[in-house]
Amino acid sequence: MNLKTHLDQWAARAGAGAPRAEIAQVVLALSRAAVDLAERISLGPLQSGFGEVVGENPDGDAQAALDVVADRLFQAALAAAPVAVTGSEECPTAQVLDGEAPLVVVIDPLDGSSNIETNLSVGTIFGILPMTGRGPDAVVLQAGRRLLAAGMVVYGPQTTLILTLGEGTAQFILDRRERVFVCTEPKMVIPQGRAEFAINASNYRHWDAAIRAYVDDCNAGVNGPRGRNFNTRWLASLVAEASRILNRGGVFLYPADRRPGYEHGRLRLVYEANPIAMLIEEAGGAATDGVRRIRDLVPQQLHQRVPLVFGAADKVERVTRYYEGPPSTSERSPLFGPRGLFYSARG
Repeated sequence: MNLKTHLDQWAARAGAGAPRAEIAQVVLALSRAAVDLAERISLGPLQSGFGEVVGENPDGDAQAALDVVADRLFQAALAAAPVAVTGSEECPTAQVLDGEAPLVVVIDPLDGSSNIETNLSVGTIFGILPMTGRGPDAVVLQAGRRLLAAGMVVYGPQTTLILTLGEGTAQFILDRRERVFVCTEPKMVIPQGRAEFAINASNYRHWDAAIRAYVDDCNAGVNGPRGRNFNTRWLASLVAEASRILNRGGVFLYPADRRPGYEHGRLRLVYEANPIAMLIEEAGGAATDGVRRIRDLVPQQLHQRVPLVFGAADKVERVTRYYEGPPSTSERSPLFGPRGLFYSARG
């Protein structure tokens, strides 16, 4: 089943007040722009300016030429769809397209653009929200639980679209011959019991005690309190990490830390964490800031940063337990160490 058929069938079913036909139109518009972007990415340095840093985005991160191209592609596609307002990583404020339209789109047009030159997976992340009577800068600041749909496109060995319309998470792969996305997994479920975690271990010295304790216990392996060996994964590409976890299980951690600019986390709540959280939850997983459910947080600004932990629900819940009452792993004395006399692992 291709994406259009999938959306048509979904839109034809009675919904609980959501503008299903309009949501379908928006997803199709985004998918067409993604096909165009996939072709540009696949050309790599065969196109001029590929990977060139041209400035900074509104939040101070390096902005590649392809970031700008991606934003223009998606903004043009959404201008022809029933979208009132967009909130993009590449724009300092929300943009008004059609004030009478029923939907709002928040988007990271090209996530992981620092990986472009190394031929690693990059992607697009988006969320679709209802339009309210508030102004454009306020309407993008809705809690993630109000998302009507969310998705991400991964530009890798295959170009994949992972999409939720609030009824589970589905995966589509781009058939380049026909320029259409074809459904390969209509109901993704995050596998349980996988001994994998993803975190940037080079930041260990900057983490708080809870994250250090969690990682230490994983790294202790079969002789530690977890009683098994774990593998570490880190791609520095949020979409690639999310895709792996949706397909293989495990947990992803990007905590806040002590470095300047990272005190409140690094990923953006509105257009990165919230859409990813919806995809993960609809596949049976969970997403938090370490303690609180991500989709319950109310954004205060478009480019607000947040810590993010997501993956299999039991693994995310375990991280929360370390924050609520981490075992005395920070003391690391013989009595209180991983296999010490007075240590007892919870769960």
